[in-house]
Amino acid sequence: MTDAIDWDDAYSNFAYIPDGASYPDKWRTEAADFRAEMDSKGLLRADISYGPDPRNRLDLFMPWGDLKGLMIFIHGGYWKEDFDKSVWSHLAKGAHAHGFAVAVPSYLLCPQVRISDITVQVGLAIARAAGEVAGPIHLTGHSAGGHLVARMVTATSPLPQAIRHRIRKTVPISPLTDLRPLMKTRMNETLHLDAIEARLESPALLEPQEGIDLTTWVGAAERPEFVRQNALLANIWSGFDCRIASVEEAEKHHANIIEGLTTADHPLTRTLLCL
Repeated sequence: MTDAIDWDDAYSNFAYIPDGASYPDKWRTEAADFRAEMDSKGLLRADISYGPDPRNRLDLFMPWGDLKGLMIFIHGGYWKEDFDKSVWSHLAKGAHAHGFAVAVPSYLLCPQVRISDITVQVGLAIARAAGEVAGPIHLTGHSAGGHLVARMVTATSPLPQAIRHRIRKTVPISPLTDLRPLMKTRMNETLHLDAIEARLESPALLEPQEGIDLTTWVGAAERPEFVRQNALLANIWSGFDCRIASVEEAEKHHANIIEGLTTADHPLTRTLLCL
């Protein structure tokens, strides 16, 4: 007989990251510096509305010169942490250096809304950004954001068909792909997941759109549940008519796995942009 799994511990990231509590302040500082730089150059279009709530806003970082396409980053935080678009601006650096416009939206959080509502919001944010920028679309997101971008390329995506056809590459980073275990955590007092919503919002339990190109990406030093969830989606979707790959990046944990997006030639950035 095996011991029962401590699901709260299984999904507790920062307790297992050296100096983990310092990362949010680090992200905010780096994001503010990048925003100031882009604003000074006239390349930041801030607070573009895609819905009625003050959190239904996105920032758009426009490139110099020829436009190569649109990269969209969806932030995480278990759909409930008090993060917004301003914390993640610096993650636009790598794609921006290659001539991509980069959109970073905020969205309403649980318990004000449900995860299924957030899926709809993210679809609206992507559609608005796609209306502002022509060309191919490259999607990425971290943790809960990884869940949301994977959800965008399922057969039940909220995205209009015309926008789905523009998505060239999707890279969920440390994604939550099966939401059912989260019903067993204390955080579900905020998420209010039930069995029906967990099934309908879990990418690993849904079919992908035909022909998508997706790479799941996780840190090899992350919590075992995140490594498992990352592999799960790639494993299940590999049986469909799409291009699927999975990466475990050595020595990276849940907080620093996203740093590759800040560097133009990092494998994460190059994979996302199909370079």
